[in-house]
Amino acid sequence: MSEGLQAPRGTLDWLPPRSAARRAMIDRFREIFERAGYGEAMTPVFEDTSLFARTAGESSEVVGKEMYVFEDQGGRSLALRPEFTAAMVRAYLEHGLSREPLPVRLWSAGSCYRYAAVQRGRYREFTQVNAEAIGSDDPAVDAELIALQLEWFTSLGLAGLELRLNTIGDPTDRGPYLERLRAYLDAHLDDLDGEVRRQRDLNPLRAFDTKVPTSAAIMAGAPKITDHVSLAAAEHFATVRAFLDARGIEYTLDPTLVRGLDYYSRTTWEVSWPALGAQSGIGGGGRYDGLAAAIGGAPTPGVGFACGVERVLLALEEQGRSPAPATPTDVFFAVVAGAARPRLHALMDEARRAGLTCEADLAGRGFKGQLKQASRIGAAWTVLCGDDEWARGSSLVRDMTTGEQSEVPLDLLVGHLRATITGWTDAA
Repeated sequence: MSEGLQAPRGTLDWLPPRSAARRAMIDRFREIFERAGYGEAMTPVFEDTSLFARTAGESSEVVGKEMYVFEDQGGRSLALRPEFTAAMVRAYLEHGLSREPLPVRLWSAGSCYRYAAVQRGRYREFTQVNAEAIGSDDPAVDAELIALQLEWFTSLGLAGLELRLNTIGDPTDRGPYLERLRAYLDAHLDDLDGEVRRQRDLNPLRAFDTKVPTSAAIMAGAPKITDHVSLAAAEHFATVRAFLDARGIEYTLDPTLVRGLDYYSRTTWEVSWPALGAQSGIGGGGRYDGLAAAIGGAPTPGVGFACGVERVLLALEEQGRSPAPATPTDVFFAVVAGAARPRLHALMDEARRAGLTCEADLAGRGFKGQLKQASRIGAAWTVLCGDDEWARGSSLVRDMTTGEQSEVPLDLLVGHLRATITGWTDAA
């Protein structure tokens, strides 16, 4: 293939049957969240670069290394969206959604883009689903989002998931804590990896994100943010846990769990499937009460989460599960008589409109080849029409399981198929 026709390295082509799995996963997400009052929202694929720089923080990996940034013909700096949350809050502010009953609950699904090393389950263009509840600081909202996220995973058939939970308090809690954390990092600086040393001055909380084993072991002994949160933040977290406990949701408290973006506060969580190894995290979220103000709006509480569809699908495939079982083919139209094809194809369309899944030969196969194709796609019934049947104005309808067949007039064919396959009749 010509180099110019190849997809950029790190992109993922969604082709059958994985495309059907992706659609089924998003459809399930929509069903679960719309039952809970969440409405679909979509933001542009590109936004002003400053939106993400101001909200994610200049020190973040997303802003510093991973965003795709370009200048348009008007000289404006734009970025392909690396995530949805900042853009969703921007849309909330710009379109006056604060006048709607609060919280405003939104869900979305679409492509996001981050320049990063391509790994198993990690691509530079990826599909993300997310949900946001904006305008309420009620801890019940945090718990509801966690419960809905887990319901989605469970509905797909995922098993063996782990939920980790933490609170990182309020921004006002962090000053004294960060001083202690920096002092701890300074005492171990020579033994920490370069990225942790870089974050020491930028955002020491991100030191807990290290994947380097020696650094992770050192960070395990670092002061924990949970020991330095305000009474209000601690009570909020206790209430979140009470709502989860009442639902019977199991979780592990992880005082090292922090989110990778600067606008998070209070509740943070992550859902993982440990069997995926380094890419075991399949979805995480948290509260971001300071995000609206960072964008330039009035202080507005909010909480949400995101999940990468590709990574969730990888976990499903590892477990031998599929969110989109193949749609069975009800009828294959095997038409050998050339003159009969237009009429039989018109009847096939009529059968489709009646709710049946139908296919016909479109590759010029002979009689045996068409029967073989009917078996290959798993058709339950086959309509056979050769020269003799066409001359009589009929066709044979064969049960592909038993081999039994009957001759049916073409004028009655669709009604016969529908009655045989679905049990529906005109009289009913």
